[in-house]
Amino acid sequence: MSEVLLTEKRGAVFIMTMNRPEARNALSRELMYEMAEALYEFDTSNDLSVAVLTGAGGNFCSGMDLREFAAGSTFDKVSEHPGLNQQPPAKPIIAAVEGYALAGGCETALCTDIIVASRDAKFGIPEVKRGLVAAGGGLYRLPRVMSYPAASLLALTGDIIDAEQANAWGLVSVLAEPGKALEAAVEIADRIAQNGPLALKATKAVLAKAASWTDPEFMEWQQTVVGPVFASNDAKEGATAFGEKRAPKWTAT
Repeated sequence: MSEVLLTEKRGAVFIMTMNRPEARNALSRELMYEMAEALYEFDTSNDLSVAVLTGAGGNFCSGMDLREFAAGSTFDKVSEHPGLNQQPPAKPIIAAVEGYALAGGCETALCTDIIVASRDAKFGIPEVKRGLVAAGGGLYRLPRVMSYPAASLLALTGDIIDAEQANAWGLVSVLAEPGKALEAAVEIADRIAQNGPLALKATKAVLAKAASWTDPEFMEWQQTVVGPVFASNDAKEGATAFGEKRAPKWTAT
């Protein structure tokens, strides 16, 4: 029996591949468990800075495994560690999408910070067509990355859109040629991984909160996040390396 999630470390980049190609990488309990465990490993490792999530067999993810659901499986808590839709990692994570990213698969992609998609990829949250509701965070996150009318059109019709439309609406950050999404995502991850790890986590934390606060509240809260970064050894190293015209050597301290 093959592993449902493959992981690979390339320097500071952690690649996770959903590996149920026969089911278009549908989210089974086992796959969700393995993803939660892998994300915990990634987020707690001092050697990893950026994650890339992709799917095997030419598809990203077709959503919840409906056969398991129909058989009575529950998906509410599969691990002691939170899943991606419950608590995205503190570190940056990129989705590399080929083929279908539908229902829970689209919601999974929405949990990442950057979506890189091949031009022939397809996105949608068609749960309403099955009498279900997109309960994996998609209805919360869609209006944060695109306009409310566009999010409503996508969610209420259950229609599937192509990557070009998803890019125009703000869902997709980068378009890649078919078969090249992972390569493009890893290239971006490599660029991100060159930056200070403490600064990356703080930057992501601030971005995630940006829309939820008034300006005075936000500036006060932001200082609690960025203050320790400015006082860190990495901040001193970054400034020193700039002056010495060399690449910085980060220690995450």
